Amino acid sequence: MSYDMDRDAPESVVRRDFLRRIGAASAATWACSEPKLISAMQESAFVSSTEDEPTADACILLWMGGGMAAPDTFDPKHYEPFRKGLPVKEMLSTFPAIETSVDGVQVCEGLERIASIMDRGTLIRSAVQEDLGSILHSRHQYHWHTGYVPPQTVACPHLGSWIAKVLGRRDSVIPPFINIGQRLEGVGESEEIKAFTTAGFFGSEYGPMNLPYPAEASIAVQPPAGMTERRFSERRSLYKQLMDGSPVRGSVSDFQSESILRSLDRAHELLSSQDRKAFDLTLEDEKSKLNYGSSRFGQGCLLARRLIEAGARFIEVTTEYVPFLHWDTHANGHETVARMHREIDSPIAQLILDLESRGLLERTLVVVASEFSRDALIEGIPGSNARDQATEKVDYVSEMKHYGLHRHFTGGTSVLMFGGGMKRGFVYGKTANERPLIAVENPVQIRDLHATILKALGISPKTGFEVEGRPFYVTKDGLGEPVNDLFA
Repeated sequence: MSYDMDRDAPESVVRRDFLRRIGAASAATWACSEPKLISAMQESAFVSSTEDEPTADACILLWMGGGMAAPDTFDPKHYEPFRKGLPVKEMLSTFPAIETSVDGVQVCEGLERIASIMDRGTLIRSAVQEDLGSILHSRHQYHWHTGYVPPQTVACPHLGSWIAKVLGRRDSVIPPFINIGQRLEGVGESEEIKAFTTAGFFGSEYGPMNLPYPAEASIAVQPPAGMTERRFSERRSLYKQLMDGSPVRGSVSDFQSESILRSLDRAHELLSSQDRKAFDLTLEDEKSKLNYGSSRFGQGCLLARRLIEAGARFIEVTTEYVPFLHWDTHANGHETVARMHREIDSPIAQLILDLESRGLLERTLVVVASEFSRDALIEGIPGSNARDQATEKVDYVSEMKHYGLHRHFTGGTSVLMFGGGMKRGFVYGKTANERPLIAVENPVQIRDLHATILKALGISPKTGFEVEGRPFYVTKDGLGEPVNDLFA
């Protein structure tokens, strides 16, 4: 299904159409039979040649939901301090650059701890996103997480679900795909977030275990208070009987029904296992907890480390996307980004150091990414007809709320990677030093970034499944090409 939404349509109309079409795709997916690995692709489902052996067993995606401004984080440009009367056209970076542990590589002030571990990382400064007509967070997050522009005729699986499906579990009990820090209820655009936080046509067993509050994760892996193990088991058996005879069963395929039941079985195994202790942050020593900080993101990074140790395959930890909060800096950009620096700096650095000290970093790929960057003047890319999302349009900075990067910019974004076979202390690609800050060297599209992550994990970017007679690939049309220069 192609998608050509009127570029001049109000944002609310675009969002309603997006939800309507996604809902239709989801309903159709529930009726799907089991997806079959495309026979022609079976030999290439796993990269198996000697030179392409997997360099990672697990992946952690640290998701900066809301549009992290590259010039105010990992790609500093000319810095102008706040002053009344500052022309907006002169506002590129609102934080000065600081040195890192890699000679000649700088990041923005406020990221001192990440700066100290840049010698362990690979920094891509030339990631780019497609101009989707309407630069909406929900659509670009969907595109980043699934590799497909919404909506599609089927519900597309999240990248984590692809990895869980193709590689299976690392541990017999720990869920292979865990999503930490994002509420799916009670926040703005929750339905849009649910649209890509799913296993899609793969079925419930490959979907994420959602843990919006890391400090409460242990509650999610134990029977309800006051319920005995015996009663819990009886409830599970009764539920399976009800599902078997439920009218709902007739509205979904046997494959989807069986997938739900397998999910229940695996949930019961986890709740009955000692491995569930990995979810309990109270078992972590106080010094360790202090190093990660008290924010939900910091606690999420600590939980991710514990779960990787326990055998999780793919974990996403998010700063949480909520409209006009966190990285969604349409106003008060500088002050908000300064707060986000404080929220992510220690947790990310500590996660990398902890993985390294435990011998896990070499086989764990850690990716720091966002749906797009930001610019003070340009929406989308130069020449785009996308509707300007800025809440206030000014030519000169007259108060602090104007100081920062507000618009959605898709022409040049930073992605930071650690471990998992990537080079150390390496920078790939570059953006222009003057506006427009577009990628001018080695641009990396989402499908190629996905192909790189998949190659590290030993999955061919051409892996495909047949869904209701239609071929569906892990990268768009199977065309993703890994960026081989990033590998050590």
